[in-house]
Amino acid sequence: MSKLGKKPISIPKDTKVKVESGKLILTGPKGSRELSINDKIFSLSIENDKNIALKKNNKSDTSNIMWGTTRSIINSALIGVSTGHEKILELSGVGFRANLKGNILNLQIGLSHDVSYPIPDGIKINVEKNTVIKISGIDKELVGKVASEIKMMKPVEPYKAKGIKERGQFVLRKEGKKK
Repeated sequence: MSKLGKKPISIPKDTKVKVESGKLILTGPKGSRELSINDKIFSLSIENDKNIALKKNNKSDTSNIMWGTTRSIINSALIGVSTGHEKILELSGVGFRANLKGNILNLQIGLSHDVSYPIPDGIKINVEKNTVIKISGIDKELVGKVASEIKMMKPVEPYKAKGIKERGQFVLRKEGKKK
């Protein structure tokens, strides 16, 4: 039995929700999303335009497993269309810089050449102070994927903590060699 699946999902004030034959359409100030829900496993109901209730149609192990996951996906989509998701990356190292050139993020991260990253649709990237990159969008999964791909271009090394890291990420530092 899922503890998370039982909880109703609260709908923000400026967000509209529509349920149509296995599709959930969410519209808010940041944009709109469409999610497909399996009608055979789950049924959706909107209560007083304030809450979404996710109920199981059958009592099987797979529906128990997917109940909380489906609720979390719907909740993150609601948050995305109302307020949006954001990740902040920091570049630390001598000469590390980031620039935006149209729809391409240009990174100078200590390599012999500049690294270019094409920005996918649905993602906004802002560069502040040449060393802070703000990634925002309505899809939580896509924002996390873009942040992960940028971080993997230059992972943080443990000796001088140079590289690309998320704001608030803890880097376990190692001691250098002794004489």
